[in-house]
Amino acid sequence: MSLLTLVSQRFLAQEMKPTPTEACLTINVADEKKKPQAGEKVIFENTKTQKQYSGITSEKGSFKILVPKNASYKIKYKNFSSNVDYSTIDLPPAKDTLVSFSINITCELPKKYTLKDVFFDSGKASLQPESNKELNELAEFMMDKKTMVVEIAGHTDNAGSKESNQKLSEDRSKTVRAYLLKKGIAPERIKAVGYGDTQPVASNSTEEGKQKNRRTEVRIINP
Repeated sequence: MSLLTLVSQRFLAQEMKPTPTEACLTINVADEKKKPQAGEKVIFENTKTQKQYSGITSEKGSFKILVPKNASYKIKYKNFSSNVDYSTIDLPPAKDTLVSFSINITCELPKKYTLKDVFFDSGKASLQPESNKELNELAEFMMDKKTMVVEIAGHTDNAGSKESNQKLSEDRSKTVRAYLLKKGIAPERIKAVGYGDTQPVASNSTEEGKQKNRRTEVRIINP
């Protein structure tokens, strides 16, 4: 999430070349220590039509893509189950010129992410149907990030006994893990842990605070 660098180039690799109507973009993604990041999905969204063009970085942290010229694009990258706005790029018409750009993106995944749209039945560990979309996106993200190992952390508010809250948080985290396993994520890549009401992020004295404390988090063990 740092600097976007655009470097105009005249020559491209043989496997992909610009056309009179399309620019060839070379995307390079690295962390803040300049380590290439594999499995990063980068999206180019046309600001007028909302049509998207995307690719996923290789082990070297890069990929190439052809994008129509004479348009403005929002650059986004995938972050767990959501897209993060990164920057904007304008591509001129320049029909008589073959255009190529190298785009360098610096990003750092958060060590902890709260799944905002994952819901359970009250007092139970059964998922509500509206949770599927976010969990499907999380599974897709982990399929791209093939070496990532995560902990699914379940949390509750302080209503009820310590014992019942601990069990509920454990059962909910196990339910999320089971969902991801069904989507093809390897068992050794997902750890399920319940923390009960021991790690609140807000006061339990209000309903709003309790709602914030009832949450499911994804914690990165190995990126």
